Amino acid sequence: MILDNTEEYDNPTLYDKENEPYLPEMPFLLKWASKKEGTIIDVACGTGRTTIPLAKKGHKLIGVDIHRGMLDEAKKKSSNLDLQIDWVEQDCTKMNLNIKSNLIYSVGNSFQHFLTNESQDALLSSVNKHLEIDGIFIFGTRFPSVEELLQPPTEEYWRTYNDSETLNTVDVYTISNYDSLNQIQHYTTIRKYKNMDGEIIDEHKTNISLRYVFPKEMERILSANGFEIVHRYKDWKQAPLTNDSYEMIYVCKKTR
Repeated sequence: MILDNTEEYDNPTLYDKENEPYLPEMPFLLKWASKKEGTIIDVACGTGRTTIPLAKKGHKLIGVDIHRGMLDEAKKKSSNLDLQIDWVEQDCTKMNLNIKSNLIYSVGNSFQHFLTNESQDALLSSVNKHLEIDGIFIFGTRFPSVEELLQPPTEEYWRTYNDSETLNTVDVYTISNYDSLNQIQHYTTIRKYKNMDGEIIDEHKTNISLRYVFPKEMERILSANGFEIVHRYKDWKQAPLTNDSYEMIYVCKKTR
């Protein structure tokens, strides 16, 4: 992850308000966690959205992230719950944890934050270094469908949620521009805060760039970095990947 591409995460409290209740990965991750012994490593763990629920189920976790603010929020939450999780501030492309794991995962489409071929290879090499032979790496990334990539470069409504503290309604819009040469989507997210009368009282914009990888390209990247694809799904419910998918979920085994 590139530090100047983290504007969307500069408010960890807001991130949790919008994302913490959303845990589609948990049944899948719990299933794999039950099959593997030892410490589990959450790469690009953020505020511990999935790290903490896994630890609550009795698993030993290490959470790694480059963003200090997100990790500080994770530490605060796990401390309040009296959970023993090792939170490590490191660049995920250069991890040095002095441990090997049988299970490493990265969720929240974090793979897309690695924008270049070199950074993708460095991430996978770093993960590989920390896996035992036949260890499993699980991750998800958005599917590069025509609908996903060729969105109109205009302000488009995405979703609405209610802020639990202020009770304001928040309408979320996005503007996207796809750079075909570099396979990078440049997103602007616009949050419009409304009072009880439906009047807009505040507006906040953040920017982020996300790399897209095509399925055949992913096969080559993983193979080149010592992984065999064990499973590939369109969602965390293990449905098969299709042309109308929104995500690609990979279960990979370290082979060398």
